[in-house]
Amino acid sequence: MKGQKGITLVALIITIIVLLILAVVAITSIQNSKIVPYAQNASTTYTTEKGKEDNTLKEYENYLDNEAAKIK
Repeated sequence: MKGQKGITLVALIITIIVLLILAVVAITSIQNSKIVPYAQNASTTYTTEKGKEDNTLKEYENYLDNEAAKIK
C-alpha cells in the first residue's frame, strides 16, 4: 500500500462540504440582491424594443416593396 497516490475519503468529503457552503452563500446573496428583478426588467424591455424594431423594419420593407412596384 505504500507509494499509492490518491485522494482520501476525508479530503473528498471536506471538498464537497466547502463547495456546498459556497453554493449556499452564492444562492443566498443572489436571492437577497436585486439581480433577478433587474434581469426580468431587462428581458421585458428587450422583448418590447425588439417588437418595435420588427414593426419598423416591416414598415420599411412594405414601403420599399410599394416603391419597387411603382417603378415596374
